[in-house]
Amino acid sequence: MNAIHWRDHIVSDPRIMMGKPTIKGTRFTMELVVDRMSYGETIDDILEAYPHLTREGILACLRYAAYTLNHELDD
Repeated sequence: MNAIHWRDHIVSDPRIMMGKPTIKGTRFTMELVVDRMSYGETIDDILEAYPHLTREGILACLRYAAYTLNHELDD
């Protein structure tokens, strides 16, 4: 398995998308990636619809979601 470090791909800037986590260099939110995948879209579907995104960026969104959930459970 290839390790994706979400911090290399996900940023949060209060001036962009109201501070929601986005894929670096885009206005594409992590929330939108997870939402689209929850409706059955694949990484390839998302890449076809948004060719400026990268597979690594999309995977980083999933890693960020997992990280967030894991750390919420710790609280």
